[in-house]
Amino acid sequence: MPRIPNRPKWPEITWTCATPEASASAARDRPRVLGINPWIYDYAAYNLWSRPLGLISVLRALNVSGCDVALLDCMDRTWRDVDWPSPEKYGCGRYPRTEIPPPARLRHIPRRFCRYGLPHDAVSGALARMDPPPDLVLITSIMTYWYPGAVAAGRLVRNVWPGVPLALGGVHATLCPEHAEEAVPADAILTGPAEEHGNWSRIWKLLGEDDPPPAPEPNAGALLPRLYPDAAFSVLLGSRGCPFSCAYCSSNLLYPGYCQGSWQKLLEQVRAEHAKGVRDFAFYDDALLVRPETWLIPFLRALIEEGPQIRLHTPNGMHAKYLREDVCRLLYQAGLTTVRLGLETSSFENRPDSKLTRQEWDTGVNNLLRAGFSPEKVGAYILFGLPDQDEREIREAAAFAGSYGLRPHLTYYSPIPGTEMFFRARESSPFPLAEDPLFQNRSLWPCYPGGFTWRERNRWMEILRQASDP
Repeated sequence: MPRIPNRPKWPEITWTCATPEASASAARDRPRVLGINPWIYDYAAYNLWSRPLGLISVLRALNVSGCDVALLDCMDRTWRDVDWPSPEKYGCGRYPRTEIPPPARLRHIPRRFCRYGLPHDAVSGALARMDPPPDLVLITSIMTYWYPGAVAAGRLVRNVWPGVPLALGGVHATLCPEHAEEAVPADAILTGPAEEHGNWSRIWKLLGEDDPPPAPEPNAGALLPRLYPDAAFSVLLGSRGCPFSCAYCSSNLLYPGYCQGSWQKLLEQVRAEHAKGVRDFAFYDDALLVRPETWLIPFLRALIEEGPQIRLHTPNGMHAKYLREDVCRLLYQAGLTTVRLGLETSSFENRPDSKLTRQEWDTGVNNLLRAGFSPEKVGAYILFGLPDQDEREIREAAAFAGSYGLRPHLTYYSPIPGTEMFFRARESSPFPLAEDPLFQNRSLWPCYPGGFTWRERNRWMEILRQASDP
């Protein structure tokens, strides 16, 4: 008799209870909140320790305040029976992709447009099987120009649960609230941190509570490891915000101010994730090295003393001016593996920010190398595609990084509404940047003369290769 294959079944989404010991009857009385990190709709996407940290943070706050929470991350494998490319290095890697027709306003761009992440039918099936269903759905938006994913997720939620309230937060909602309100079928648009600026009360009002519990204090640690039970990596956040106000950056628009969290709770997170088998941890701090005595130094010392075999990564880039000798030694001993620095440009007298001098760069890089880091393992980020940027400036910055033995990496400029540089970007770009966030996509090279072409891309890759050759 031929073997009958198992019938496929939709994967499921599990709830994280407010208290693990809660009874089933008590669980029925607690609000249930589902967070969704939607698909990416773009020309290219790569998982460089990507996590929807804002969404995870608000789910944690709601969990602490008595809600059962769940997360559906369309950019995470989540279910073992879903085809997913194997991680390539340190938990990073490619996403599965499905080529789709581009939005109408991008049809003239001669590139393949794709949906990245979990299969659409797996996501819709998982939502349909949720039992019990949520009382509220929160959808995030990590980039302004990725809003088509939020639109698709919002429509799917409406189809599955027509009466369940839906709120949109994240970067698109915060930087382009009017556009978000028109594009996404949501009951509320949450601008800024979901735990602040009245958003906390709005969330609880959607849950039917007019007298919400107080929002928990901002906490950078304990980010609910249970939301990713089979994670290949984890993310760490010891501080929120940034004390700098760079003309091209949105950090202060997304989180005004700067605060630091508890290193002890961050250490608890590492212990919990390490017990699950996670070995790669990426810092998400915008200003990792600022005031390191408060949390970073004691955190690194505790890691060294406990001795968990982990690898640390800094994909956001560190401020070279704060690379003190003692901090560099601790980073090396604690297992920092991926080292990225924010060089931006080698024209120190004419920078788009004021956070680095030539002397500070020299001192910081030398401190890194003396601590034991190999120069070829250190990357230097260089801004690329700024309005009116001279090609010579990019070439000189790549050669400058190479002169230290470092690896230059281009950081493609994305015009961000509300930043100081956005007005000039609108004037210099052939795209209507303010009309539709789709045109703010860094993959278009929206302010680079002629925009993106494969020929130009390959030319710049060769320039970087030559600059980094010894």
